[in-house]
Amino acid sequence: MNRDTELRGRDFITLLDFERKDIDSILDLATDLKRRMRTPERDMPVLLDRKTLFMLFYNMSLRTRNSFEVAMTHLGGNAHFLQPGAIYAPALKGEEKAYTTERISDVARVLSEMGEGIAIRLYGKHTGWEYGKGDLILREFTRWASIPVINMEDDVYHPCQALADLLTMRERGGRLEGKKFVMSWAYSGSPEKPLAVPQSAIIGASFYGMDITLAHPKGFELDPAIIERVKENVGKYGGSFAVANDMDEAFEGADFVYPKCWTAARYLPPNKTPGDWDAIERLFDQNKQWITNQGRMDLTNNAWYMHCLPADRDQEVTDEIIDGPRSVVWEEAGNRLHTEKALLAMLL
Repeated sequence: MNRDTELRGRDFITLLDFERKDIDSILDLATDLKRRMRTPERDMPVLLDRKTLFMLFYNMSLRTRNSFEVAMTHLGGNAHFLQPGAIYAPALKGEEKAYTTERISDVARVLSEMGEGIAIRLYGKHTGWEYGKGDLILREFTRWASIPVINMEDDVYHPCQALADLLTMRERGGRLEGKKFVMSWAYSGSPEKPLAVPQSAIIGASFYGMDITLAHPKGFELDPAIIERVKENVGKYGGSFAVANDMDEAFEGADFVYPKCWTAARYLPPNKTPGDWDAIERLFDQNKQWITNQGRMDLTNNAWYMHCLPADRDQEVTDEIIDGPRSVVWEEAGNRLHTEKALLAMLL
């Protein structure tokens, strides 16, 4: 492994903490490990023999939990599933409750004595829908842990999903420079959707010279600090960045479309305290027409349809699209395994 891309021992909270060469190294190793798994011999190197990853899930998971557990198994290690309620819930200083919580500084140091990595998923109701608190808690773990801390999705970032997105686009599109990538809001009957996936998706695309269009109705703006970092990356790596408030306009000429619901953070803490879910629901109800259907896909450059899953069928997308020949969502889900396997091998 090239020393310039040596990642051993580093935390993985957001792609913004890394250079393109680091991301390239993860994707290249993921491609190699995926190839190895599909050979008759399944020639999988035992890179994490007797190493342990502690996985702390505050939120439900299908793809993330299973991809990390399978990844550790394939590499010869173990993944331990932890859940608040079954363990003392990690808490920030000043938020402890006797006999139900344990300060993060203590949890992080204990787990560091027993394993090689800590992976955490935390957002939404478990942080009172306070934007940024989940990310703050993960960074508190990084402060105290002496082993890598991996973000399995917080309320700001989902870097593991972004790696799978990039590998999928690279497999389907080849060289990504100059390809049009559309990250679009889509309607859902549930407004409880974090911003982590769309924010990490545009971050990932910004490392590869893509022409990025962020599409959403007014009121669903993403974190302005992240938008600025995306623009900085575009200036460094090429491509372009634009915002559209019309779904049809955004889809025109696209090579990849990623329509995904997220909530209206302007009505949630710390932007608005207490949060105003009635206002969010009204905004959602005004934009039910933001659905991916054949008519919209016909506007694209024969685009590939992407989604992190689970998708809200007949709200975010019609069956004919998600189950159709230009859908790569199943490959995208499968690539969670291969990219996380590479990530774990390089970090642990």
